[in-house]
Amino acid sequence: MNPLAKELNNIITEINPYIYEMLSEVGKNLFFPKGILSQTAEAKEKAYRFNATIGMATEKGAPMYLPSIMKWINLPPEKSITYAPAYGIPELRIVWKEFMYKKNPSLNGKETSLPVVTHAITHGLSVVADMWIDPGDIIVLPDKMWGNYRLIFEVRKGAKIVNYEFFDKNKKFNINAFQNILKEQAKERNKLVIILNFPNNPTGYSPTISEAEQIKEVILNIAENNTNIVVVMDDAYFGLVYEEGILKESLFSYLAQEHPRILSIKLDAATKEDFVWGLRVGFLTYAIASDSSPHPLYKALEKKSAGAIRGSISNSNHLGQQILLSALKAPDYEKEKREKFEILKERAEKVKIALSKASYEDIWESYPFNSGYFMCLKIKNVDAEKLRKYLLDKYGIGVIAINKTDIRIAFSSVEKEDIEELFEKISQAIKELQQ
Repeated sequence: MNPLAKELNNIITEINPYIYEMLSEVGKNLFFPKGILSQTAEAKEKAYRFNATIGMATEKGAPMYLPSIMKWINLPPEKSITYAPAYGIPELRIVWKEFMYKKNPSLNGKETSLPVVTHAITHGLSVVADMWIDPGDIIVLPDKMWGNYRLIFEVRKGAKIVNYEFFDKNKKFNINAFQNILKEQAKERNKLVIILNFPNNPTGYSPTISEAEQIKEVILNIAENNTNIVVVMDDAYFGLVYEEGILKESLFSYLAQEHPRILSIKLDAATKEDFVWGLRVGFLTYAIASDSSPHPLYKALEKKSAGAIRGSISNSNHLGQQILLSALKAPDYEKEKREKFEILKERAEKVKIALSKASYEDIWESYPFNSGYFMCLKIKNVDAEKLRKYLLDKYGIGVIAINKTDIRIAFSSVEKEDIEELFEKISQAIKELQQ
């Protein structure tokens, strides 16, 4: 094992040994290399004559660039086409953390790590998998889940996903199923990985405040019975909550620093929150409980995370980070976000109105939704994949077939005035297939 990895492991073990136990074998061996990066940083400070360290081309003291590329970028070359630090732009990390506390008031009084910049949430999940998942580990997820989790955790890491029924008979979050699967899995192992994705993809459901408290209590109870728990909050659609009484914060703020056997990980991103899907700027933040200051441990985890990034993609998109940082500091940023939120909220409300038709009750059942981009229908007496293809071929309508009965509809990409027609056409297609 590299001495730098040993040094980080010693820091983690001294402050909270349970966190060290949770690390995967890869995670235990990860470190942030000093090598070229540290030598380049030292040269940047002291090499006043010639700096022949960094792997970039320069011209007259500035980054070399092609005018045919730079004419499309309204930022200087040093803030757009150069490498970003593996951890991310320092100022962006600080500003994002400030916004995180503002958006999650329950975090006040709690200490978290400084967010590490990832290449959006999918990459953040891969970093989590590198650091915390070994082959054979159990990942607890609902049966209504984003399909890419299987590629990230099962295919690439050899872990096993176990599912619980997401909704109960009353169309609420199935707290009993969640509790039972955790108890069942905890009997056989001393480490569990839980992924909480709210607003949920594909259903567009977020828990009520009461349900969020119950989720927290269930996880605490498992930890208090001597099980180490890695809780990953996939907050891809954070902030897009359209109803009162629904949790508007991340469950990260409820679980942060609640128990020494709970490692809370928040994955969020500008991709959906700020409507910049292709800029690929995300963040990874840790929270742990300890008897002493957690900050040395946070620094160690940040270094290991940066090592995972350095060893895979090197660093995240500098241009995307710089654009986001500029936007976060813009005076109209929050006003602009609110305007887009209201558009999505109106579409969600229009969907509920459209679905209220009594004539639809015989052909589908609507799963509850209150947030995010999506909603789902459980189709009666017609195969979902068959319906999907029929809608495409006959009506030019695209939906996602999740399984044999369910389709996902992204109302986020349908204009408000077209929503009623969309459901009417889906209804018509189902009736035609039933004949």
